[in-house]
Amino acid sequence: MRSAMSVGANVVEAVNSSTRTEFKRYYEIALKSGNETKYWLCILRDGFDIKDDEIKEILKECDELTKILASSIIKLKSK
Repeated sequence: MRSAMSVGANVVEAVNSSTRTEFKRYYEIALKSGNETKYWLCILRDGFDIKDDEIKEILKECDELTKILASSIIKLKSK
């Protein structure tokens, strides 16, 4: 729960950052939190043998979000 909430919190912090470097750093932290969230969701799905479609949907959304963050970071680094 904490890692999932950290994604949004760091994106909000990025919006209010004062430099481009700080903005990029907050996105990097958000990406790490997103990856951690995917890990915990996979533990729930596999480790506890939960076959719930809701977890699969949340995992899909989390994967999409981390791809967006990763793409944004790549673009920020190239400029």
